[in-house]
Amino acid sequence: MSGTLVSDARLAVIGLGYVGLPLAVEFGKYYPVVGFDISQKRIDALKSGVDSTLEVSSEELAAAKHLRCSCTQADLNDVNIYIVTVPTPIDKHKRPDLTPLIKASETIGKTLKRGDLVIYESTVYPGATEEDCVPVLERVSGLVFNKDFFAGYSPERINPGDKEHRVTTIKKVTSGSTPEVADKVDALYKSIITAGTHKASSIKVAEAAKVIENTQRDLNIALINELAMIFNRMGIDTLDVLEAAGTKWNFLPFRPGLVGGHCIGVDPYYLTHKAQEIGYHPEVILAGRKTNDGMGRYVASEMIKAMLNKCIQIKGSRVLVMGLTFKENCPDLRNTRVIDVINELRGYHVTVDVYDPWVDAAEAAHEYGIDPVRIPEQGGYDGIIVAVSHACFKSMSAEQIRAYGKGSHVLYDLKHIFETGSSDLRL
Repeated sequence: MSGTLVSDARLAVIGLGYVGLPLAVEFGKYYPVVGFDISQKRIDALKSGVDSTLEVSSEELAAAKHLRCSCTQADLNDVNIYIVTVPTPIDKHKRPDLTPLIKASETIGKTLKRGDLVIYESTVYPGATEEDCVPVLERVSGLVFNKDFFAGYSPERINPGDKEHRVTTIKKVTSGSTPEVADKVDALYKSIITAGTHKASSIKVAEAAKVIENTQRDLNIALINELAMIFNRMGIDTLDVLEAAGTKWNFLPFRPGLVGGHCIGVDPYYLTHKAQEIGYHPEVILAGRKTNDGMGRYVASEMIKAMLNKCIQIKGSRVLVMGLTFKENCPDLRNTRVIDVINELRGYHVTVDVYDPWVDAAEAAHEYGIDPVRIPEQGGYDGIIVAVSHACFKSMSAEQIRAYGKGSHVLYDLKHIFETGSSDLRL
């Protein structure tokens, strides 16, 4: 425990995914916590000590003595602090989809009582908590905001697959709908966060801080991606350039790549949506998004050109894509942009096999219609793309991976895991 416990706090964490479960487990060591999720399958697995996201071990689950997982509404009756950790995705038109957030607010509204506190952690645009969520709480509960119940916002900072930066070791931004509530929210998180907290001046400030964290990263990666495309045309190795530039003390160590996941590839659209709503067209942010959203097409076209240069017949050729998750060493498939590369290659009538030991085959089939191969065929492929830098791939040599290729094939090292000259292409 980091700080003093908040007396009489009875918590519910709504949404037990990559964000909610680690938080519920940590709070569950010290407070009575209901871990609430709408998936009975998810609840059953957690009760048996299994976390499919691999964020929490069975031992960590067992250590949360005061946590009980449920998908039953009645189990929220005794709660007085709700923490919302549901996904906030975008739709096919790149617009914010607040459906999970609204439904979670409706669920809370059914058991919300006078004096209760609702804290949102889901990434949103500035104003969403008070303008979109609170009215739902008022409508369903019949209570009045900042008189009968209160709200807070403390943006999640979970990094899936990262075993070093955990819930308690990442500094937490907090905020509340009144100064007194802000103090309470801050004290609640301070009681478990060893890295400390930063109390923002308002809920909107905390919301804005979260959404620009990943917008900043998105723009930096977009710059490096554009530089990679320029340097590739000039015959210069991008990684060599970045390593040379990185000898300056204040050069930022970003790398080119596919930008997916539930944060960097999504959060900027929440900010641009709100900006356009208030009459401002955010040109720089959208330009970065356009660059990063187009990287799958660029990777596929570079692969096709390299295959043609080796006189490989494109139509009917076979390409092995190694890695499907949005990042290394985790099973998270949300908003993976590897799918863009796959779809582009299929548009050239290429047969694409996907190999990723981290992926749940049923989830890959459900989300993307992909049936991953269990073991790639030796000598079976005209092209190989190492798309994700899983440790199991990095432990292989270029020669071992080339063994999957035919006598004449192209190896595309998208993640720079091999030394210069070991592959035919690098991003």
